[in-house]
Amino acid sequence: MSVKGLLIDLSGTIHIDAKVIPGAVEAVRKLRASKIPFRFATNTTKVSSRRLVDKLNAMGFDVNENEVFTSLSACRDRVSKLRPLLLMEDAALDEFKGLDTSDPNCVVVGLAPSKFRYDHMNEAFRLLIRDPSMPLIAVHKAKYFADKDEELSMGPGGFVEALEYATGIKATVVGKPTKSFFELALKQIGMQDTPENVAMIGDDVNNDLGEGALALDLHRYLVRTGKYREGDETKADNSKLRVFESVVQAIEDVIETVETE
Repeated sequence: MSVKGLLIDLSGTIHIDAKVIPGAVEAVRKLRASKIPFRFATNTTKVSSRRLVDKLNAMGFDVNENEVFTSLSACRDRVSKLRPLLLMEDAALDEFKGLDTSDPNCVVVGLAPSKFRYDHMNEAFRLLIRDPSMPLIAVHKAKYFADKDEELSMGPGGFVEALEYATGIKATVVGKPTKSFFELALKQIGMQDTPENVAMIGDDVNNDLGEGALALDLHRYLVRTGKYREGDETKADNSKLRVFESVVQAIEDVIETVETE
C-alpha cells in the first residue's frame, strides 16, 4: 500500500529545541502545497499546545494550530472531569486552564524537569499510596529526548516508573506510542479507516514507531536526527520500517511517490 497521508513527530524530527533540522521548513512548505493530508503528532509536554505553535512559527514553520495534535491535548480531554495533581512545567499548564485542581483525585505526569524533585514526587506518591484506586496518568513514558545541546536527557518514563514501583499502581499512558493516540491523530486527517496508507515519521523507534504504529499497520519512517542512535533500526520490528537521513528526505519520498501515481 502506498503512502497517502503523514503523521510527523516534532522534537528531534523537524527541530531540536530552537534549532531547525536543515531543510525542514522548506520540506513542510512543499508538503502543505502538495495537499497530502498530515498532522504533527507530538509527545511534547514542556509547553502548552498554543505555546508550541508559537515556537514553531518563530522558527519559520508557519503552522496552523489545527495542524498540531499533542499528547497534552489528549491528556486534557482524558482528565477533563477529574481534579489532577499536575507534575508539569509551568509553560504547559495553559493546556489545563479551567480545570479544578483542588483536592486532587488523580496524578498526571509530563516531562517536567523543574518539578522532578523529591518534594513534588513525594506529594504525588502520598496521594497515590493513600488511595490505590486513584489514576496515575502519564502523558508519555519516553526514556529520553534530544536536548538543546543535542545530547540525550532523561525523559519522564523513569520518573513515572518510580511512582509505579513505589505505589504498585500502573500508569495509564495517553500519548505515543499508544494505539488510541494514533487513532485520534488519524481521525484528524480523515484516514482512520485506511491507516495502512499513512506513514509516521519520527526519531524514536519505540515511542514514535512502536506499539500503536505497529498495531495499526502504519508505514514507519525513522530519521537519523534527534534522539536517533546508530543501530536503533535493528532494535525494533522491521515491518514497513524505512530509514531516512532526515525528515526532508522522508517527505520528499512521499511527495514523489504520490505525484507519480
